[in-house]
Formats: sequence, C-alpha cells, structure tokens
Amino acid sequence: MLQLNIKRHAIGFATLLLCSGALYAQTTQQIVRPPKTLLWMDVSTGSMAGMPEIDIPGLGGLMGGLMGAMGGGNAKSTGKEYYGSARSFHMMPPRILDVALWNGLKPGVEAAQMIPQGMKLGDKLPLLPILAEKVVAVTSDPRPEKEYEGTYEKPKGRLLFYWGCSATVRPGQPRIIDLSKLSADSAQAFGNAFGGKYAPDRGAKVREGYDVYPNERDQRSLPRGASLVGEHRITGDGVPESFRFNLGAAHDVMPAIELQSKGTLKDTVALSWAPVTNARAYFLNAMGAQGDDMVFWSSSDLPDTGMGLFDYLSNATIDKWTKEKVLLASSVTQCDVPKGIYGGVEGKGREGGAMLRMIAYGGEHGFVYPPRPTDPKVPWDQEWSVRLRVKSNTMAMLGQEIEPSSASTSNDSRSEKAKKETSDSNPLSLPGAASILKGLFGK
Repeated sequence: MLQLNIKRHAIGFATLLLCSGALYAQTTQQIVRPPKTLLWMDVSTGSMAGMPEIDIPGLGGLMGGLMGAMGGGNAKSTGKEYYGSARSFHMMPPRILDVALWNGLKPGVEAAQMIPQGMKLGDKLPLLPILAEKVVAVTSDPRPEKEYEGTYEKPKGRLLFYWGCSATVRPGQPRIIDLSKLSADSAQAFGNAFGGKYAPDRGAKVREGYDVYPNERDQRSLPRGASLVGEHRITGDGVPESFRFNLGAAHDVMPAIELQSKGTLKDTVALSWAPVTNARAYFLNAMGAQGDDMVFWSSSDLPDTGMGLFDYLSNATIDKWTKEKVLLASSVTQCDVPKGIYGGVEGKGREGGAMLRMIAYGGEHGFVYPPRPTDPKVPWDQEWSVRLRVKSNTMAMLGQEIEPSSASTSNDSRSEKAKKETSDSNPLSLPGAASILKGLFGK
C-alpha cells in the first residue's frame, strides 16, 4: 500500500512539473530588439494600355502630379531627385525603383547598394543623404491652402457613383451627389461622397538622416528587361557587415499589365487582361464625364470609388479586401463596365468620355537578420531589416478598342507615332470635366 501511494505521489508531482513548464512557456515572452538599420525598396511598373513602351522626358512627372490626388498622397519627394515617385500612379518612366535607408548607427552618411548585374544599372546604386531643404510632401494639390481663401465657386452638375463588374447597371445604382446643393462649409458631405477604403501608409517616413535613391547624383530608372533577382548588399560607414540579402523570382519587377478592351462608351465595355506575374489581386476604376456630370465607377462589389486604393497594400490588407470583394482575386482576368454610364447625353450633342485606371498588387516582402531564435529565452537581436513592395499599374481611355497583341507590341516606327500622338493630344481630355473640377476646387 505504501509503495502504491509513493507511485501516485510521484505521478502527481511529474504532472505538476509538466503543467508548470507548459504554463511558463506560454507566459514567457521573447525579448525582441528591433534593428537600427532599415531599408525600404518600392518597385512600380507603369504603362498606357495599348501603347508601346515609351518614355517622354517630363511627361512622366506631369502625369504623376495630375494623378497624385488619387493615390500615393503621402509619398515624399526630394524635388528634382524624384525619390517617392514609385508610390504615384505613373505611366513614365515605365519602371521606377525607390530606395530609402535609415542607418540609426550613423544616420545621414552616404551608403551604397551593391546590386546584381540583371538590374542593368552597373554594380551599385549610390544612397545619398536627403537634402533637408529639398524634402517636400507630395499632396493632392500643390497650391498653398491660403490660395483657397475667397476663391470658392459653387459647383454645378452632379457626381454619379457606380460599382461592380457588370454588363448593365445594377439595381440601386447610381449613388448621386448633387453639387449644386453643397455649400462652402459642407466639406464633410463632399468627403462622404468619396468615402471608401484607403491604403494604410506603410512606406518609409523619409526625413533628414535618411539616404535615398534616386538622388541628385543618379536619377536612373529601371531599364527594359531589368531584374532584381540575385544578391543585394548594403555597404557604408556604420552599416552592419551582415547586410546582404537575396531576391528571387517572387520578389521581381512586375510586368506591364496587358489590358484588352472591347465595346464603345454607349455599350458595355468588356475589359480583360493576361494574368500578371506575382499579382495577388487587381482593382480598376474609371472617372469621366456624362454631360455636366462627373461619373465614377470601380470594380469593387461594395460601393467604393477606389480613390484611396492606388497604392501599395500589405499582404494582410490585400487578403482581407479580396475576401470582402473590394479587390478582384488574382484568378480574375475580366471585368465589364456597365452599359452607357459614360456614353454622353442623348439629344444634347454631348459626347461622353472616361479614363480607366488599373492596378495589380504584388504585395510586400520582409527580410530580417538574424533569423528569430526558436528558444523564447534567447533574445532576438535584429541587425537589419528590409521591406520590399511591388505593384504594376496601367491607364487607358475607356471605349477605345485595345487588341491583345497591341498591349505588348513595340517597334521603332510605332514608338515614334505614339510619341507624336501623345504630344499632339491630351490623354486626359474629358468633355464637361473641366467646368465641374473648377467648381469643386474653386478655380
């Protein structure tokens, strides 16, 4: 009997030890010391659907400025050095690489990024300190706020909002905002008209002490056929010797979106595209004129204009909004714009017009060194980290036929023709839009 009791006590004690050990493991939190050296890389591909790849000096910046109100509004720029352009909606240059380095060990000291030969930019990129006097915030409108004082003009017309991929207008649409009923102090009502989801800002908060590329010494963009695949190494005074990382095919520059379009503005416009390599989701929206009205449409199944979605998104956000059907899944390759919403005004001789934008989200990739210790009792002393973000976007004039082959065809004669057509015309010319925008913004 005594021996049996001893065994029972021994088993009970062992069980107690196991339980207490498990409880200790659950309550012990690993000490994590974040890195003092961080690198951000933003990569973006831009194109004009149906046009060959061209790069007209100056026009890329103009387009980025015009589209700044629709995405990437918190990006930073160093004036002529062009850092921050990757966050904008752009057509030119066709491929943009932005790099920002924060080295807390020796901030504001020149560094370099050693790059693989496949990038076609030599063996390294200079990372130069931000020039404090040239750091400006990119806003939705470059005019100072004081210029708005006394310039308000009551707008006319209406804002019409449609949503969803559908051959015809869905029941319950459009949502209408009558601009003539808005007053100078009704900012909230106007803001509600454009209410929707906005991309959380996860980019580098560039300020004095950061090193960037492009910069005043080197302003090159990624050339045709450039690849990020291979080893990258950051060097410089105070930069950890271990700062090297490898990028694979899943982290590479995304190709241009090969968008196809069939149907006139008076009919259903059928949009389709080839699957974009490494795309996690897609989103499309359009803005145009219908007589005196401004018409907005997006591919979202929820009533969302998408004005805040043309930016980089985290993987978790992409997955969440795809599940909510705000974004189109990566398996989707077509979407219809409802019939006639941009077709002009019958009997009044007013033609319609619309500009379409599309984005393919490549998501985010993170690297941290050294790897996290499996033993929670061992502190994780991080030396450096990298956040890489990739996207691709394109633009088209809605209602223009875009054939499959024209999206990726390029030759010298066609490029020259495209340059002439682009310089001789305004791709953003929308009948009736100018007067409405003048009323909205007071000039």
